[in-house]
Amino acid sequence: MITTLIILSLSMIFFVQGKIRADIIALCALVLLMVFDILTPEEALSGFSNSVVIMMIGLFVVGGAIFKTGLAKMISSRMLHLAGKNELKLLILIMVVTASIGAFVSNTGTVALMLPIVISMANSAGINPSRLLMPLAFASSLGVATLISTPPNLVVHGALMEAGYKGLSFFSFTPIGIVCLLAGIVMMIPLSKWVLDKKENKSDDTTPKTRTQGELIKKYQLFKNLFRVYVPSQSSICSRTLQELNITQKYNLSILEIRRKSSTTGRFLKTVDQKLAGPDTILEANDVLYVFGAFENVEQFVEINKLQFTETNVTEYAGESSNEKLSVREIGIAEIVILSESTLVNKAVKETDFRMDYSVNILGVERRGEYMLNNVKDIRIHAGDVLLVQGNWENIMRLSKNQADWVMLGQPVEEASKVTLDYKAPVAAAIMLLMVVVMVFDFIPVPGVAAVIIAAILMVLTGCFRNVEDAYKTINWESVVLIGAMLPMSLALQKTGVSSFISEQLVNSLGGLGPMFLLAGIYLTTSLMTLFISNTATAVLLAPIAMQSAQAMDVSPYPFMFAVAVSASMCFVSPFSTPPNALVMTPGKYTFMDYVKVGVPIQIVMAIIMILFLPLLYPF
Repeated sequence: MITTLIILSLSMIFFVQGKIRADIIALCALVLLMVFDILTPEEALSGFSNSVVIMMIGLFVVGGAIFKTGLAKMISSRMLHLAGKNELKLLILIMVVTASIGAFVSNTGTVALMLPIVISMANSAGINPSRLLMPLAFASSLGVATLISTPPNLVVHGALMEAGYKGLSFFSFTPIGIVCLLAGIVMMIPLSKWVLDKKENKSDDTTPKTRTQGELIKKYQLFKNLFRVYVPSQSSICSRTLQELNITQKYNLSILEIRRKSSTTGRFLKTVDQKLAGPDTILEANDVLYVFGAFENVEQFVEINKLQFTETNVTEYAGESSNEKLSVREIGIAEIVILSESTLVNKAVKETDFRMDYSVNILGVERRGEYMLNNVKDIRIHAGDVLLVQGNWENIMRLSKNQADWVMLGQPVEEASKVTLDYKAPVAAAIMLLMVVVMVFDFIPVPGVAAVIIAAILMVLTGCFRNVEDAYKTINWESVVLIGAMLPMSLALQKTGVSSFISEQLVNSLGGLGPMFLLAGIYLTTSLMTLFISNTATAVLLAPIAMQSAQAMDVSPYPFMFAVAVSASMCFVSPFSTPPNALVMTPGKYTFMDYVKVGVPIQIVMAIIMILFLPLLYPF
């Protein structure tokens, strides 16, 4: 018992100091529990096979797909339309929506699904996400409005049934949930401004700035010389290759890319293929060519070959309006700086092998602040020139690995990962809704964790991510390791008798003072226990003690059982006592003390309200 308490105390001290990452502290505590033979290796590692941890991993992938497909942005824009960019309205709206969803879906799942949406909302409104993520996590715990909203609710329901009492109905917790949510919102409004105000992002001047795709397009004024040309079936260029047509030499133009109706099946609502123009590319009827060059040259090209200019407000993509003349979904642009020792120095652009070796186009050259966009093929490359290149993202990535002749500016591939696959948003929405339906309705014979895993796999298979690696990158492994390593701590406290000793001493000492004092003791004991072990384990431990105490005093057990469920669900002081708290810790850049400063006042006020309110709702 003493050894377990020492390990727990040391962990708490390091958590509070915040100098070491929380997941590392949790792993060290886990190793010590094995070294001192408090837990067997199987028991110590059981947290990583826990359904909550596995569910978290799957939900990260689902949440990542919601973000990658632009669904988060769509939902957040609707919510922003309701709340505007007013931070107070946003905070209230987020907490109400999260608590409402959390009433029917697990709070872990709710936060994982809302996390990318809230981050997108914060960015769109110009608010630091840390001001909204802790309210998001706390609101999920406040949404105890139904029997299935949190595991402790089900635990006390089962304990009442086993003791021969009438079980709780689906909406028994609804009055409690409404009171808790209202109190939580009132408390969170000033606390979020007082404590989380220091979390504003500070610019880091030592980090080189990466230009976004839009900034590069604007910098080189590509729109000024970019024209969309439609190829009708009677055009003379149909069924001919670009090399055969020799457009660059004849008209001094560049065909940057070609868009045509997709012939690929199973690409879920993708209506257009985006192709980089190459010498062997065969032009087809109904193609849309993206032609780069002077207008008079483009006009000549269109007239001679019986082509048509395309309206700039017409898009090839279904369901979109296009002021994005140059899409960067599959084809992107980047800047490379030519080194002084490069073999390209003094070579004309047309003499380089960029097209052959890397399948990229050179769109322009920047030299000492001057932008050269015309007759690019004849420009001789100088040391220090910045070349604007265009190609598939895979080829740009290959280009970035050549450090002998040039250096790529910024991280364009990272920027590409921020470009959303909007045409997949309906697919992501359908998968998410299907997952929620399976989790809500008990008559569907699929466990919640299985529903989440299936949804995550479907997100990958249906192309809601560019590749599997993108899906793995969405998983917040720090949160996963933190929860997986801390879950066995509750088992250690139970095995060594620490949990039962503390709870029995506190409850027995207060039982003789009357039912109100006993209720307060049970509530506060539960709150204390959830600081160290999971809320579900706390409810399992204290539910029978609360039942026995109520029976010994010959009073109704219902207020005491509700006290256990509510107190176990509402732990705000620690980042690892509930999965939602852990989920927002890393993206919100919170420290352990942030949870203490915000959580302690809320937990105290909630305790006072519940101790006074529960006997009114369920008399002794």
